[in-house]
Amino acid sequence: MNADMKTRMSVTEVMDDIGRAARRAAAKLATTGSEQRNTALRASAAAIRSASAEIIRANAADVDAAKSRGLSAAMLDRLMLDAERIEAMASGLEAIAGLHDPIGRILEEWERPNGLNIQRVTVPLGVIGIIYESRPNVTADAAALCIKSGNAVILRGGSESFQSSQAIYACMREGMAAAGIDVDAVQMVPTTDRAAVGYLLSSMADSVDVVVPRGGRNLIKRIQDEARVPVIGHLEGICHVYVHEGADGDMARDIVLNAKMRRTGICGAAETVLVDRAVADRIVPDIVSALHGAGCEVRGDKTVASLAANVKKATEADWSTEYLDAIVSMRVVDNIEQAIAHIREYGSGHTESIVTDSADAAEHFFREVDSAILLQNASTQFADGGEFGMGAEIGIATGRIHARGPVGADQLTSYKYLVRGTGQVRS
Repeated sequence: MNADMKTRMSVTEVMDDIGRAARRAAAKLATTGSEQRNTALRASAAAIRSASAEIIRANAADVDAAKSRGLSAAMLDRLMLDAERIEAMASGLEAIAGLHDPIGRILEEWERPNGLNIQRVTVPLGVIGIIYESRPNVTADAAALCIKSGNAVILRGGSESFQSSQAIYACMREGMAAAGIDVDAVQMVPTTDRAAVGYLLSSMADSVDVVVPRGGRNLIKRIQDEARVPVIGHLEGICHVYVHEGADGDMARDIVLNAKMRRTGICGAAETVLVDRAVADRIVPDIVSALHGAGCEVRGDKTVASLAANVKKATEADWSTEYLDAIVSMRVVDNIEQAIAHIREYGSGHTESIVTDSADAAEHFFREVDSAILLQNASTQFADGGEFGMGAEIGIATGRIHARGPVGADQLTSYKYLVRGTGQVRS
């Protein structure tokens, strides 16, 4: 037997063990009370704060290795942890602990003419596989949301964040143990071998109920293509800011600048700006100047190039590109209908924003654009579960089945029916 086959057998055995342990732990976690799960989250937050120096050392090793491999500045930003981001992680766990319990909620209740009482009640999904890249804070966010919603989770972070994620994972298990919760309810794949991902997707349907991917297009497409269990997620975040003719110019500039440049490497970053022709002469030069001043490359159509200096010619491919970098495409449109048509053709169904003082225009935009998140007069970077009051999220879902938009604790539940009778039999 060659070395490759031995390695694959080893990965298979490891993953099967993880899956069986997760399934057993999920059954126990589903019966825990809300306060016990919240105690685990608070204890995990305390452990993360206590281990801050250790986490930063592990992260520094990951960042150094990533730099040597030539990762982009945007990817390095996703990867990097500092004291502020570690505190945000810990605070996020406490925020999730403070949310309502998503398990056992009565969604609907009714009584049949025969006297049967029927309730639809929320329950955990079971075991969730979460596969993600770069951002080690996802280790804490994802584990916390699964604990909160009573789900066991199998985490598989990216190889570039392996040491950081392992340090955070140890803190999560410490918090669970302190609360008396089976630590196998949160597990992390202990190898960077890509065969582990392939095996999880193709051969663990008995152990894993749903997979949530979080990362770049190549990762998510692979998961969607190979998974033998349901997938919750999005393929790309091609987000638009549309500057309507009823927009305030200063507001439009500030929103576009934030939507593109606050963090260029997140899925809610704007990739295309559309501007109404009626206000293009006034608004385009100001927006382009602000973007250039922030270090952003602008690729525009002929009209944009004629209105502002140093604009590169946009190609057809630019309208459907998720840059995740300091690059933005810009187009002038004739009206709101043309803007909507552009979004329908090139958008990914993630997040779009309209900047306008016209309530009618905003309502028209909201009605006609079918993306998971729509905003008026706000940055697309608000496409985030934390900003929605969910404490955190494990991704943005753009599908139409089960979850859509930010996936928080409530979105990690299903439901069952409870039917109570008084001796009824069916004729």
